[in-house]
Amino acid sequence: MENRYVLTNAARQGDRHALERLLAISQPDIRRYAQSQCTGAGDADDAVQETLWLVYQRIGALRTVTSFSAWVFAIVRRECHRMWRRMNGQTELPPDDPPSFVYRPDPELRQDLIAAIHSLPDKYRDVIVLRDIQEFSIGEISVELRLTREAVKSRIHRARLMIREYLED
Repeated sequence: MENRYVLTNAARQGDRHALERLLAISQPDIRRYAQSQCTGAGDADDAVQETLWLVYQRIGALRTVTSFSAWVFAIVRRECHRMWRRMNGQTELPPDDPPSFVYRPDPELRQDLIAAIHSLPDKYRDVIVLRDIQEFSIGEISVELRLTREAVKSRIHRARLMIREYLED
């Protein structure tokens, strides 16, 4: 079996063959994890497909080669939760996946945070959702929104200030 570390490193550097091979050998693990995370019958297959596509698109944004598995499993988990929310008409996160900035499992605070995020202007809401809920890196957000890294950081900072002000009121 090929060394995943070597394949991941080559894929990050732009080697398409290494990326395709890495995806092929990772797919069974991705499928197993998706089956344990997704609730709907076809959701696991959809999550696997979406995960493979996202990894294919964003492998260059992976920070360290050793974090590949954790990164892929986080993508699977997010995709399963996204499908669950869409299927159930939910606009908020399921109870077991709070945003990384929620420190207390207080349901009232959770509702206030959701309201605060919804109150943000679109350009600030987009960066907060990508960064703090979907856990994108600054680089991934800058590519996704076609902004400079500095603009992304500035918007995240301003959005967090607006959320803090909203919660203090």
